[in-house]
Amino acid sequence: FRPVLFSLALLISGPMYFSSIASSPRYTEALTDPSYKGQILTLANPIVGNGGMPDTAALDEMGLRRFLESDGIKVSGLLVLDYSSEHSHWQAAGSLGEWLKEEQVPALYGIDTRMLSKLIRDKGTVLGKIEFEGQPVEFADPNKQNLIAEVSTKEVKVYGRGNAMKVVAVDCGLKHNVIRLLVKRGAEVHLVPWDHDFTSMEYDGLIISGGPGDPMKAQEVIQNVRKVLESNRPEPLFGISMGSLITGIAAGATSYRMQMANRGQNQPVLNAVNGQAVITAQNHSYAIDSSTLPPGWTPLFVNANDQTNEGIMHETRPIFTAQFYPDANPGPRDTEFLFDSFISLIKRGKGTTVSSVLPKAGAAASRVEVSKVLILGSGGLSIGQAGEFDYSGSQAVKAMKEENVKTVLMNPNIASVQTNETGLKQADAVYFLPITPQFVTEVIKVERPDGLILGMGGQTALNCGVELFKQGVLQEYGVKVLGTSVESIMATEDRKLFSDKLTELNEKIAPSFAVESIEDALKAAEKINYPVMIRSAYALGGLGSGICPDKESLLDLGTKAFAMTNQILVEKSVVGWKEIEYEVVRDAADNCIAVCNMENIDAMGVHTGDSVVVAPSQTLSNEEFQMLRDRAIKVVRHLGIVGECNIQFALHPTSLEYYIIEVNARLSRSSALASKATGYPLAFVAAKIALGIPLPEIKNVVTGKTSACFEPSLDYVVTKIPRWDLDRFRHVSNQIGSSMKSVGEVMAIGRTFEESFQKALRMCHPSVDGFTSHLPMNKAWPDITDLQKELSEPSSTRIYAIAKALEDDVPVDVIHKLTAIDKWFLYKMRGIVNMERILKEANSETVPEETLRRAKRIGFSDKQMGKCLGLTEVQCRQLRLRKNIVPWVKQIDTLAAEYPAVTNYLYVTYNGQEHDVKFDDCGVMVLGCGPYHIGSSVEFDWCAVSSIRTLRQLGNKTVVVNCNPETVSTDFDECDRLYFEELSLERILDIYQYEGCSGCIISVGGQIPNNLAVPLHQSGVKILGTNPLQIDQAENRSIFSAVLDELHVAQAPWKAVSTLRDAVEFARSVSYPCLLRPSYVLSGSAMNVVFSEEEMKKFLAEATRVSQDHPVVLTKFIEDAREVEMDAVAKAGRVVSHAISEHVEDAGVHSGDATLVLPTQTISQGALEKVKAATEKIANAFAISGPFNIQFLVRGNDVLV
Repeated sequence: FRPVLFSLALLISGPMYFSSIASSPRYTEALTDPSYKGQILTLANPIVGNGGMPDTAALDEMGLRRFLESDGIKVSGLLVLDYSSEHSHWQAAGSLGEWLKEEQVPALYGIDTRMLSKLIRDKGTVLGKIEFEGQPVEFADPNKQNLIAEVSTKEVKVYGRGNAMKVVAVDCGLKHNVIRLLVKRGAEVHLVPWDHDFTSMEYDGLIISGGPGDPMKAQEVIQNVRKVLESNRPEPLFGISMGSLITGIAAGATSYRMQMANRGQNQPVLNAVNGQAVITAQNHSYAIDSSTLPPGWTPLFVNANDQTNEGIMHETRPIFTAQFYPDANPGPRDTEFLFDSFISLIKRGKGTTVSSVLPKAGAAASRVEVSKVLILGSGGLSIGQAGEFDYSGSQAVKAMKEENVKTVLMNPNIASVQTNETGLKQADAVYFLPITPQFVTEVIKVERPDGLILGMGGQTALNCGVELFKQGVLQEYGVKVLGTSVESIMATEDRKLFSDKLTELNEKIAPSFAVESIEDALKAAEKINYPVMIRSAYALGGLGSGICPDKESLLDLGTKAFAMTNQILVEKSVVGWKEIEYEVVRDAADNCIAVCNMENIDAMGVHTGDSVVVAPSQTLSNEEFQMLRDRAIKVVRHLGIVGECNIQFALHPTSLEYYIIEVNARLSRSSALASKATGYPLAFVAAKIALGIPLPEIKNVVTGKTSACFEPSLDYVVTKIPRWDLDRFRHVSNQIGSSMKSVGEVMAIGRTFEESFQKALRMCHPSVDGFTSHLPMNKAWPDITDLQKELSEPSSTRIYAIAKALEDDVPVDVIHKLTAIDKWFLYKMRGIVNMERILKEANSETVPEETLRRAKRIGFSDKQMGKCLGLTEVQCRQLRLRKNIVPWVKQIDTLAAEYPAVTNYLYVTYNGQEHDVKFDDCGVMVLGCGPYHIGSSVEFDWCAVSSIRTLRQLGNKTVVVNCNPETVSTDFDECDRLYFEELSLERILDIYQYEGCSGCIISVGGQIPNNLAVPLHQSGVKILGTNPLQIDQAENRSIFSAVLDELHVAQAPWKAVSTLRDAVEFARSVSYPCLLRPSYVLSGSAMNVVFSEEEMKKFLAEATRVSQDHPVVLTKFIEDAREVEMDAVAKAGRVVSHAISEHVEDAGVHSGDATLVLPTQTISQGALEKVKAATEKIANAFAISGPFNIQFLVRGNDVLV
């Protein structure tokens, strides 16, 4: 990396620290925190500058800087991975670079900050310097100076003049927010310099503030505090951060320099008095040694990760401290209550102890005594309810096994991993029965479970559980619902109860009415004013919801909604607002954490399942982020949710106004995404919580050392893009809205937004090269495209319309007005389009190395770059390798490199300088299935997981590549190395070569890996199983049909056609109807029965588009035939195992849409023998090793392939 300066050139040196900042635009408060004085700050968050900088001169009502924590920037230098030169936030007054220049602080981007973080982690705080060629500087240790004296006020200042309580605050580097919080609580604050003698002052309370450096340099304050302690003054004393160290030393304890400083905004701390866990913001490298505390003193807080002291208190006197920042800013406000405790000590006066003013402990969590638990699955997959529940159910079973609880699983979905009969990670009993109250009752009678888990089976399981509760079945058989109670579930699902519950909290929800008839719905809309939004109760994936701009649309949508539910909610429409989500976890002891925060790039009005989503959010300020986090935790506590919960907010784009939109008291598709995005196993932790185990006692499986009671920090960006298959349905609109239409999704990880975004677009459709205006599946835009309409109406192709608009130089402001997408995302998209232009203007000889590097860093693939430079993908790869432009393998470790990780959850990026792992496994590579789409669903995940588990049982190391967050195969404990990556030739070769894999299995991931067989084989990858050239012959329709003729295996008359004339001639010779079949497709994509010449024209064009490099085959369609499926496994051409099933419907219905019975019912023995004979011939001819499927037509005793 050659770092790039985005501020001015200044020579500096100082200690290097790293800090994780929860999300990008939250740097203003950290940069102005006096405790960072003299430090070069490395931000773990990869992208900085998104929100620009606010008006730094703006003052609040107390005369303090409104957006800052001191009078200006306090860090000596700033190091980041990527800087956003174009910013977007409604409070921005300029760019971050301008502000740093103004304050003369050097800042660099283009540095592998993760590499630096690991260095600092392993070596402790290190001295660093920023120097420029030919201008050397010496190392200087700022800790040798008295930094406190440098940041402290020089004179006494008074805030909140006239308030009744007088509080003296000793300024050792105090943050403005301490003053704000005290004045708000009725204090007159006297801010005094650090060395001011306050011992003779009159006051009601004393605060010793936080600050930078070594506490032993502040001898004057220590002496003054010691005097106060020895004089037995009755006034309360509260020490914050540095103030905690000073108070401890003054009391007689000793402090020490920590091996590993605690910084950032997600440090979990336990209250030693009541056991409650809180998430705190910290910045300190010294700590009090608890074992040296004199009699009468006791630890008040302990760090849940490293067990260091985080605060002390006196047992009888009103004195206490916190080593973290209860004033936050930036960071969570979980401990703001300490200011209330401090004020209570002042008000109650003499004799009040610290423990009497702290919040009382919540209900002590006790282990739920259960011996057998029934887990309800989600049944067959449907839109809005897909593989994520296979993943969550599998995790729940694992968690129960770990706790020695017997499990019974109900799920009729045969294609799921959780219903495997045997294995260490499987349930003790599996029932393939419908998830309905009647069948569940039967299973309860037989199995007699004492616990029931409802949160792992989507809406189906929830609705069934609520029904069983209402019918009294659970009570009758003594079955406890584990985790969130049914009452709480009802409060989140019943729209009326939900809005009543939030009104009790005085929380903001969109003005709404729950109604039970269409007449009441119309009345409600009159009161609220159009446009309104309607939502159904107890519905999944936004079913029965939509936006109604007028009375007519409400009548239409409302009538449809009442066909499926008896209650709908009519609410004010917040279309165009930002949609922000939090995943919150709460245990029975009331410990509550926000595991992941996500931002929908699409504004409100598009269902979150159909939106492009990024994690962490990229365009919120610290104020917005913490406000919504606070509300999320408050709501989850009030609703009494135990386990995992997803909460959605609508946030006004240019103010702090927000509404709570929805709470899901169960695992959802968003929770599967959050789990995979952060590495935090939500379903596993939720299952443990359901057993009554408190969060601090659950281990973080990723680090193996720290507690699961923490909020992950991400040093990367995750993008989720949905996959739609709307082309499969005729006359279906491609517009998307509040009712979900996508059938799957992908998740990409990168270290810039552009890298992650372009990767996700390619993962979604192998036919897409990245962010370009080309539609998936090589479809052309209509001749007349109304671009304005394409942008203003959300659709499954809008993202390509945005690229088209940017290519046509439509200004970002115009696109923003039409789409309501935040300008920051649009600026980033424009950057991609501009890079494409630069590459097209160059050629492979003249293109500068730096341009290629930059293109790879913003997510361009070799194929995409090759197209711009006039090279093939292979030539482009060679050019890149000649210039030594290679990707780096990075780990997801949940804590941004703060602790070493034990898992191998990996991704590949061009934004790095070193690998996080060593490559010495030489494992077997297994390619997963990519996004679920029609015809490729959870069954391929079952195939992949079964294959991985078998390989491991046989003693092989495994390397898995997949990009679908809803799968069990992307669970990091299923394999030895998990790459959350693209299933593309380029990426698989990168990983295969780094890992030195011993071979690659492509037959268990469906069509996407299968299509890569030949290119991988040609690139030197050893494909395990059937030879790729044989796979090619079987996938290529015309070669396959020719081989059948040679084998004398009967088939319907056929012909490979490339022109309409050939096709029409053939159809005339055999007579219509005919079947058109492209090659290398899944689930009959573009396969059609043709009844006339007219249809032939239309369908042939579609088939040739889908199968561009391969011939299209036309066969005579045989009517009134039975269809028989042969599924078999062969070894070197010899069949070793098989199963034959029969379709209930006549041939012509795709096997994925047909009803199958096994064994066959109407097929004669003679026909079955012919089926077996043909199967053996084909297996032998293609030398098949592995699984294969052949479909036969049977008419009487005639058998055709």
